[in-house]
Amino acid sequence: MAKPAVKPNVESLPVKSKSPPKLSGPGDNSASAEELKSFYRSMLLIRRFEERAGQLYGMGLIGGFCHLYIGQEAVVVGMQSTIGDQDAVITSYRDHGHMLACGMDPKGVMAELTGRSGGYSKGKGGSMHMFSRDKHFYGGHGIVGAQVPIGTGLAFAHKYNGSKNVSLTYFGDGSANQGQVYEAMNMAALWKLPVIYIIENNRYGMGTSVERASATTELYRHGEAFGIPGERVDGMDVLAVRAAGEKAVDHARSGAGPYILEMQTYRYRGHSMSDPAKYRTKEEVDKYRTERDPIDHLRKRLVDAKLTDEAALKAVDADIRKIVNDAAEFAQHSPEPDPSELWTNILIGA
Repeated sequence: MAKPAVKPNVESLPVKSKSPPKLSGPGDNSASAEELKSFYRSMLLIRRFEERAGQLYGMGLIGGFCHLYIGQEAVVVGMQSTIGDQDAVITSYRDHGHMLACGMDPKGVMAELTGRSGGYSKGKGGSMHMFSRDKHFYGGHGIVGAQVPIGTGLAFAHKYNGSKNVSLTYFGDGSANQGQVYEAMNMAALWKLPVIYIIENNRYGMGTSVERASATTELYRHGEAFGIPGERVDGMDVLAVRAAGEKAVDHARSGAGPYILEMQTYRYRGHSMSDPAKYRTKEEVDKYRTERDPIDHLRKRLVDAKLTDEAALKAVDADIRKIVNDAAEFAQHSPEPDPSELWTNILIGA
């Protein structure tokens, strides 16, 4: 049974009719009114959380690297709606949205960003290195592409143990041409491992456009040499993501092996908080914000279908802002790690 994208302890939006209609999405996908409203809430939680994280970084309360997910929310929310509680998720350093989509507590995530003991890694991991065994979220990885072999290994463990679970392995266009990515794909195809490779193509990697960095810009075809099927998806449309995700997850869970989804998405901020993003124009960013924003797109869909109204949506935003404000307060008042933590969770070789 698929789990909700995010599980904040807040009320659902009111339904306008006793039997809300299912709205058709791309392909054969459809979503109920409740699902659409859940997607909206989940994406808005990620957006507001990341906005606040950016503010805390500017105040000097978050140190080190900080990569925001603003603009890409539909990818992880759509994909998370296709999997179950025991399926694995792993990603790169742009990871806060994935943590929230897995149901991790915003307080624990924000506390880790600020390096406090109340964080998921007790303040020792920071933005890029958070984990939750309970939620089957395996990081947050700072080395470009390093999570892809690990995600493939998680899929191997699922198959070895005889479960029907899958591994969602996220990476960006900037790591799509890494050697370790191809090696992992080869092994996954050879052993028919239940892994879905999700390429979050936000077009610029660390700052170089995909057209200048990749000999082929059709990244979903990168598995063709190994016989891995793939497809390109509108990553700014949560229903398009969900439709493609269901197909890919069914493929992997059936024992047919890996699948590649190239999500065409766009980040509104720089690669990290220290990136001024001068490699693209303000007009280009504004065009995506005004014409392609995933949250605004779903908001309009809800209102046009008369499934909710502006007053209810404002109430949802207020609820989400309170959750994020509470997380920020918790993070700022959580104590710093005790010095003794320097000696815990360390693997020492013989």
